[in-house]
Amino acid sequence: MPVYEYRCTVCGRKTSLFLRSFREVAEPSCCGAGMVRCLSSFAYHKSEATRLEEAGDPDRPGADYYKDPRNIGRWTEKKFSEMGMEMPAEIKEKIAASREGELPAEIKDL
Repeated sequence: MPVYEYRCTVCGRKTSLFLRSFREVAEPSCCGAGMVRCLSSFAYHKSEATRLEEAGDPDRPGADYYKDPRNIGRWTEKKFSEMGMEMPAEIKEKIAASREGELPAEIKDL
């Protein structure tokens, strides 16, 4: 199911159209005029193993290590493990959210 992007030839507005199949034909319009198809952007996702390898060693983090919120959870898990303590469920939930790229509310404004 493709998503195609079009730009209006009059106002320059960009619009995305979701089509149910590659065979479906789209005829978008804007400002009473036709639209031209644009090159769509794409996403590249790294594996977790590659991301962790590129993040570096949590024992010797680089300058940008903690800019990635997922590394905050990695460090926290390591410290709880070293102390032999069970991690509270609330912290586990916040780490899971961080791994999705969401900063915990308590540190968003830091």
